[in-house]
Amino acid sequence: MGAEVAQISIAWSDHEGPRVARKAGFDIIHCEMCGFRHAVPLPRATELARTYREVAYADDAPAVPAADDPPWQEIAQQDRLECLERVLGPGRRRLLDVGCGPGHFLKTARTRGWRAIGIEPSRRAAAQARNAGLEVVEGFFGPEVAAGLGRFDAISLSHVLERVADPVGVLIAAREILEPGGALCVTVPNDFSPFQIAAAATAATGEWWLALPQHLNYFDFATLVNLLERLDFAVAEKTTSFPMEAFLLMGDNYRADPAVGRACHNRRKRFDLALDSAGLKEARRSFYRALAETGIGRDAIVIAVKP
Repeated sequence: MGAEVAQISIAWSDHEGPRVARKAGFDIIHCEMCGFRHAVPLPRATELARTYREVAYADDAPAVPAADDPPWQEIAQQDRLECLERVLGPGRRRLLDVGCGPGHFLKTARTRGWRAIGIEPSRRAAAQARNAGLEVVEGFFGPEVAAGLGRFDAISLSHVLERVADPVGVLIAAREILEPGGALCVTVPNDFSPFQIAAAATAATGEWWLALPQHLNYFDFATLVNLLERLDFAVAEKTTSFPMEAFLLMGDNYRADPAVGRACHNRRKRFDLALDSAGLKEARRSFYRALAETGIGRDAIVIAVKP
């Protein structure tokens, strides 16, 4: 990211701020109105609707994980659910998973005793979830749809906010159907992180995290927390996932070689699974919470409570 790029101010519609990157015909600005980085121009809602209804989870992008991934994926799912249970206290187990995909998180939540439903724009993914016996509404989450879903003790937004044209509106819609004292669990990529900046500068990766046009918004811990607090949420916990960019800094360029990418992915899985197998689940969780405090980690994961 060159200084000459950041010094250019861009104004588009109601958005304005310094340009921090440019890719695929989009400018990425650190918007002074929104308080986070996002693309301009933003696509129309109808364009996004077609993309996520018809293209997401297409046949060449399977909705099922690799055969050996579910035990590892479930570790993070259990972490989020246990944290929500601590925050909410007993008896509050009504969950909405926004952008639920084929329903992996819903299935884990139901196994723990949650009354969980999902909403998913992709026809294929929604059908997969329903075929697995899960309760899923097919559609796009927003104020009108939200009003017909009921009220919830917890709402999960995992890898949703980076993909929508109006993340503030999505959060407001979620807040409206959360019960007082309810909890929001937001997961977004932790972008423009120190490890990413270092890898782009030293490992010849470029700014690979700019995934236009799929990812329109680029959060880090600070901007995500600030946005949630602006909307009157109180942050209860911050955590993250394994900092994949560390492999790039150590010379394993998984961006350039799919075989290296698979190997790095398997190594991060072994890291998490080994700690849990050794009975050190809380040590693993403490490690990721500590990383989050420094702004390091692949994902920014924040659990916040509605007053």
